[in-house]
Amino acid sequence: MARGARHPRKLPGRRSSPFTLILAALLTASVVLLMLLALGIFSLPVNSDGPPKLDHRPHRSIHEMRDGMGERGDQWTEVLSWEPRAFIYHNFLSKKECEYLTELAKPHMEKSTVVDTATGQSKDSRVRTSSGMFLRRGQDKIIRTIEKRIADYTFIPVENGEGLQVLHYEVGQKYEPHFDYFLDEFNTKNGGQRIATLLMYLSDVEEGGETVFPSAKVNSSSLPGYNELSDCAKKGISVKPKMGDALLFWSMRPDATLDPSSLHAGCPVIKGNKWSSTKWMRIHEYRA
Repeated sequence: MARGARHPRKLPGRRSSPFTLILAALLTASVVLLMLLALGIFSLPVNSDGPPKLDHRPHRSIHEMRDGMGERGDQWTEVLSWEPRAFIYHNFLSKKECEYLTELAKPHMEKSTVVDTATGQSKDSRVRTSSGMFLRRGQDKIIRTIEKRIADYTFIPVENGEGLQVLHYEVGQKYEPHFDYFLDEFNTKNGGQRIATLLMYLSDVEEGGETVFPSAKVNSSSLPGYNELSDCAKKGISVKPKMGDALLFWSMRPDATLDPSSLHAGCPVIKGNKWSSTKWMRIHEYRA
């Protein structure tokens, strides 16, 4: 007797239970929330007085940044201008880090110089009346930490940076409008052209001492705090020194051409003292 043809057996498909789907959704939401907290895009409210509030300002809390000396306040970035490209990193340095750099530099301060565009050599000038000194790149652990932080924020390798320069401006001292990029071949042999500058304010200034961009494509008179600025600072978009803040501006455009709108000046100090530290960054590795 012939056997009948066998038909393949159909296995029932596995169906996820509602409990499993809900659990998977909760796990996914938890992972996303943890990532947002880690990146500082989202923060949980700590004040129980009133309804919970979301903070959408990109910042990092003081508890997330302990890679240097002391604690820093909330870090966040402010766009100052797009011509030139200029940004303020609030609370980039802690108070202890500012004081450390200042005290490290004090015994070695000398009259500041400028670059002679004809020879590429340093020379004295009435254009720049501050005093200053250079710290070696990677000189100690604290400086290495700060330089690593600069590289992380600017996306420019540590190796492309010159040594930190610490500057001191007393009452009446200034730095007239100038460019940080070079117009001679001598100073671009090592590392190429300067692409960007990070200016860190190591002290508050009671009056004056602002950094001003006189060629910026911004109507500065419409900006908040305009009436509190010195006459010098009102000549363009400006930044008032605040201990721990850092000003990043680019001397070159994204197409690698020099940006003349990066012209900037250090306004005269009217009252108090101004301490700052500058990091110039090059296109290529700078042999320190």
